[in-house]
Amino acid sequence: MRVSWPELLEAIGSCEKCGLCERRTHVVPGEGDPHARLMFIGEGPGQEEDRQGRPFVGPSGELLTRMIHAIGMERSEVYICNIVKCRPPMNRNPMPEEAAACLGYLRAQFALVRPQVVVLLGKVACQYTVKDQVFITRDHGRWYQQKGVWFMPTYHPSALLRDPAKKREAWEDFQKIKQKLNELAGAGEGER
Repeated sequence: MRVSWPELLEAIGSCEKCGLCERRTHVVPGEGDPHARLMFIGEGPGQEEDRQGRPFVGPSGELLTRMIHAIGMERSEVYICNIVKCRPPMNRNPMPEEAAACLGYLRAQFALVRPQVVVLLGKVACQYTVKDQVFITRDHGRWYQQKGVWFMPTYHPSALLRDPAKKREAWEDFQKIKQKLNELAGAGEGER
């Protein structure tokens, strides 16, 4: 089923498919370029995201923004969203039924954006998007191709804040992302 951006945002904003809606301050649908070549998917909004209604605006969001800048892009040039659109209590991982309630919204976002490259930020994002079982510490920086789109798992920025030793590996992953975007643009796949 195809929907427009206004229809999708209305559906997300009024969603009551799971219990996460009961405690939310704001729904956090996603933001950025609606036709971005590069899409980031995280697990779910945190406290600051719930307060502002925007994805990745807390400390981990500040780090993600710096990482995007490091590959020569602006946050406004990418699309950023999460598996679930409402904050799980105490920032816990989304339960399977909560993720299942939101996956239709994520699929609709993906269909509207039509990215060439998708970066999966952390285990939860991988769990609900890439068919293979992914372990971030083992598989970060590895490319998966599904239906002509390139997917890469990497560390969630909050994991990098907890363990700064992993920042070097994440930096290398982001260099691969930049390289892949350049390759796709050079192959004429950058045109829309």
